[in-house]
Amino acid sequence: MTTETHLQLGRHVALPASPDQALLERVPNPHADTNYVARFTCPEFTSLCPVTGQPDFALLVIDYVPGDWLVESKSLKLYLASFRNHGAFHEDCTIAVGKKLASLLEPRWLRIGGYWFPRGGMPIDIFWQTAAPPQGLFIPDQGVPPYRGR
Repeated sequence: MTTETHLQLGRHVALPASPDQALLERVPNPHADTNYVARFTCPEFTSLCPVTGQPDFALLVIDYVPGDWLVESKSLKLYLASFRNHGAFHEDCTIAVGKKLASLLEPRWLRIGGYWFPRGGMPIDIFWQTAAPPQGLFIPDQGVPPYRGR
């Protein structure tokens, strides 16, 4: 859903029960004529294993080059937190977040890295992007080393 009325910003909002119930909002980009990277890092992303119901934990790093829209950060925090009681595999969670943001924002470029902590002794890292990044853009490394007991 798209809104420019800040339905959640500046007031108490209960944590959505699921990603489907979360309201992800966007706001106009005051520098839509400029290519730049915006980064959101979610170091405590949590979802549930759809088979065992046990919690899974990840570090999500979202980089995007905005076009006309920016994601409103409070709504993004609530959206990401809504996965806490959502059962889905690592791949599904990571790609769903990326696709939802890409659909809402229509950015020039977006990538997401999902760095999942081990279950059964093996971490699973998931990466997705919308396309090649714009030419000449400084895009910093996501800064997450390969798993060695992060």
